[in-house]
Amino acid sequence: MSLTRRTVLGSTALLSFGLLAGCVGNGGSDDGATTDDERTDTPTDDERTDTPTDDPTTDEPTDTTDDLPDGNGTDDGAGGTRPSGGPGISLVSVDDAPDVPVEHDIEITEDLATDEHPPQVRITLTNTGDEVVEVGEGRTVFFQYVSDTTNDLIFLPAGGEYPVEAGCWRLEDNIAVTEEYRILSLDPGESQSALVDLYGVAQSEGEEASCLPVGEFRFEADFATGGLSGSDGGRQEAAWGFSLTLE
Repeated sequence: MSLTRRTVLGSTALLSFGLLAGCVGNGGSDDGATTDDERTDTPTDDERTDTPTDDPTTDEPTDTTDDLPDGNGTDDGAGGTRPSGGPGISLVSVDDAPDVPVEHDIEITEDLATDEHPPQVRITLTNTGDEVVEVGEGRTVFFQYVSDTTNDLIFLPAGGEYPVEAGCWRLEDNIAVTEEYRILSLDPGESQSALVDLYGVAQSEGEEASCLPVGEFRFEADFATGGLSGSDGGRQEAAWGFSLTLE
């Protein structure tokens, strides 16, 4: 660690004081001449022991390199570091629950892209009503195959085999998605969850190749509740989403 300017100035001042003390101890006269009486004031060997030594150990700066973030890590915002890799995701904002009998929740389960896995979140859907509720579309409510609003990133079901380079996590080809409409049925108070991994959307031919982009991204899913399979319940349309950053 480099010494700070304040430490260097402090050490210089200490050295200057030592040199000045030595000059005063030798009793220099105003006219530059030294009398025999004045020579009797020359410091003894015992007095010389008060002269600062070349090793001012009490003023040596403390090494605090162990307290600084590792150059290969990323500040986690709490004074520590997270493992090297990247980029990492963090939530910026989460929408309030819409006025329907289900409620979403999101949890980051893998915040950092590594050679072993891309960033990952868990989406949970809970029936907050006192009756059975149907929800659709069953993949969209868990943000499976949902892209951000700028179509730079996409969430895919965790654990799938996709055309992607490990560590880069940008798709090399587009993913085909069937157009079936899946319906979930949730009992009162029941919750269902799904893990989704974050990938870069496949780039068009001629675009410069890159891995996961950095910046802020908004994800939003449209869904419906009630009356989805011929039941008597009234159908309600809703939307819910969140924003995250990659950095």
